[in-house]
Amino acid sequence: MDYLIIVIILILIVFVLAFKSVKILRPYEKAVVERFGKYQRTVESGLVFLIPFIESIRKVDLREQVVDVPPQEVITKDNTVVIVDCVIFYEVTDPFNAVYNVVNFYQAITKLAQTNLRNIIGDLELDQTLTSREMINTHLREVLDEATDKWGTRVVRVEIQRIEPPKDIVDAMSKQMKAERMKRAAILEAEGYKQSEIKKAEGD
Repeated sequence: MDYLIIVIILILIVFVLAFKSVKILRPYEKAVVERFGKYQRTVESGLVFLIPFIESIRKVDLREQVVDVPPQEVITKDNTVVIVDCVIFYEVTDPFNAVYNVVNFYQAITKLAQTNLRNIIGDLELDQTLTSREMINTHLREVLDEATDKWGTRVVRVEIQRIEPPKDIVDAMSKQMKAERMKRAAILEAEGYKQSEIKKAEGD
């Protein structure tokens, strides 16, 4: 009976050691291995063997991920307040820097994006802001990609989701567009009448 208990204990010890010493990384993962809290090595996907209770592992997901930057009020160059938000697509390129060079990547890149959005849109007038979405996307992506390089990440793309002017500005723009359409319609009608009268005169 005592022999059986010893065998069971030994099996449990072996099982725990195996669990602690062998880790599996999926194809989209890399990891950093620490020994007594100090960086030891970076490992690829597959089977990873560790020294039990001495080494620990921190996994990093290499897949493209999304950060949804919350809406914020931004003042344009002509002092109009617009509400802007965006999404950022990024991927980790260096697990070491991603683990050790930034504490909270999500919060850091969100604040960085909000600050740079204010700077970019602050240099544009309202009309430019509404018609230059692609330029804003490209400029913001370049700025963020450069800033996050030391965090071991690459910003793949940035998409502005919404640029929303105040309601009174939207109403004024709508009235302006309606007036422009009516003006064009009146001009076309006048041109048609003129051509008709010319044809009548030529016929006479």
